[in-house]
Amino acid sequence: MKKNSVLLFALSMILNLSFAQNRIKIDSLQEVVISSSRIDLPFNKNSRTIQLITAEDLKKSGVANVADALQQIAGIDIRRRGTNGTQADLYIRGGSFDETLLLIDGIKVDDAQTGHHTLNLALPIEVIKRIEIIKGPAARVFGQNAFTGAINIITKDSLDNAVSVGIQAGSYGQVSTAITAGVNLEDSNHIIHFSKNTSNGYRYNTDFDNENFVLKSTFNKKELPIEMLVSLSERSFGSNGFYATPAAIDQYEKTKASLIGFSTTIKKGNFTWKPKVYWRRNEDEYIYVRNNPSIYRNLHISNKIAAELNGSYTSNIGITGFGIETAKVALSSNNLGANNRFVSTLFLEHRLDLLKNKLDITPGVAVTYFSDFKFFAFPGIDIGYQILNNLRVYGNVGYTYRIPTYTDLNYKSPTTIGNSNLEPEKALSQEIGLKWNTSHFNASAAVFNRDSNHLIDYVKMQISDPWQAQNIQNVTTKGFETQLLYQFTAHSFNQKLQLGYSYIKDDVKQSAYNFSQYVLNSMKHQFVASYTMQFLKNLSNTISYRYAERTTGDSYSVVDLGASYRLKAFEISLFANNIFNATYTETNLIPMPKGNLMFGIHYNFR
Repeated sequence: MKKNSVLLFALSMILNLSFAQNRIKIDSLQEVVISSSRIDLPFNKNSRTIQLITAEDLKKSGVANVADALQQIAGIDIRRRGTNGTQADLYIRGGSFDETLLLIDGIKVDDAQTGHHTLNLALPIEVIKRIEIIKGPAARVFGQNAFTGAINIITKDSLDNAVSVGIQAGSYGQVSTAITAGVNLEDSNHIIHFSKNTSNGYRYNTDFDNENFVLKSTFNKKELPIEMLVSLSERSFGSNGFYATPAAIDQYEKTKASLIGFSTTIKKGNFTWKPKVYWRRNEDEYIYVRNNPSIYRNLHISNKIAAELNGSYTSNIGITGFGIETAKVALSSNNLGANNRFVSTLFLEHRLDLLKNKLDITPGVAVTYFSDFKFFAFPGIDIGYQILNNLRVYGNVGYTYRIPTYTDLNYKSPTTIGNSNLEPEKALSQEIGLKWNTSHFNASAAVFNRDSNHLIDYVKMQISDPWQAQNIQNVTTKGFETQLLYQFTAHSFNQKLQLGYSYIKDDVKQSAYNFSQYVLNSMKHQFVASYTMQFLKNLSNTISYRYAERTTGDSYSVVDLGASYRLKAFEISLFANNIFNATYTETNLIPMPKGNLMFGIHYNFR
């Protein structure tokens, strides 16, 4: 595989070494309006660390899912179990998978059972317009669960009247089929997508059968556009060593995640209103021995029904953002019991632009009531100063919380025990950064600090003891992060070079327990690089590199290659993962696949 992968890469580079004909304009991200806030601001006016992955980035990279795409962002730690994003956990800046919030078009799709389900509803890349990555304390903007940051997946507004069908096949018996259609009518737009991904597995009991369905519709677009989003994801997969212990090789899991939401935007005078309602459901069936469910089986069904009203008001003294959110959360489980929670949050922030709009100050607060954890407040402030037209310095500070999941509180198994007396996690986070943005060159650097108290970890005294949830960790996390994006033309075609580096140091106060399951395995050093190149008409390549060294001392380097070629209505693609056959694990001692390939062909009907 290693020899073949090197030959494939060399061949693609040789094919690209020719002259082109048409000069292509380089796109700028500077005027992209970030939708993850009540106060709409262009990308280059925000005083937070925000990064974007565009639909074009996803297409040219060759990745097949959101989890793989996020691995190319410094400060993001995706810990996968298996291939094709079947099960993966999302970490930001050393936080846990329970401390990161995922949103779809601003809809919070967190799951009260466990953060392991965060990426269950990560959408197929065919319907994604961009991904907004917000790092640092985001509780005052989003409420609880945005402990270390948030990811907002923005769907496409519309597609041309067209149908796209595609099939991919590759290593380990992987087969992926997809159909995406767009319909633009006089007063409505519709996008519909269905895909199915299957594999025999890259080792014993890692086969999977996944299906995705997405419907995005916009009605009444001439007067008051109303958007409807429907998403359904079903996953069935062998879970060799995924949970419990690495010796549990016969585990099996099925998940069904669904979302239906309605939203609109109303602008009247100086006011902007953004109401939305949604229902998020998740079903999780876990079987300890795949062929004998009677030995041990869990079935959890969680529901979240929520309504939000967000708004902003523009006046002579700046922009005021405000909002209210209410949600009813319910969980039915044969292991965790029947649980209900009512959550209500008030948001308020105000942006002041001073010194001829060079200085911006945005204080804000979110106040949340949990029916089972009382009131919590998340105050924070963002400050930015425009030193030059393209150079901005910024800083932010904020408090953040995370209440325990129902798994933390109530789980019982032979290897793991929850704790109904757990307290919420708390932290005070600070960040100072610098941004340089032009149409061709974006660079940023930031240092951050997070003082966390009562972090929830699973611990034990003796190796033979079961893991038990405890508020035992007080951790100070310090870090540095930098990103560089350079877009240029060579032989009249666009080229894109991206580099990123992050450093994290956790200062953990001495614990009374001898073994810890989650907290002590951050990425100490992480370096990512990608180069999207094009020297031949209709042929583009992306080569990606990532290096990771964890606090335990384990390190690895992985190189991926993507290539695509357009021939009229056809598009032929290749994605080669781990082309140099690195041996590594991302979580729970689960070995990741050696070098593997996926070939694909798509056809667009017009």
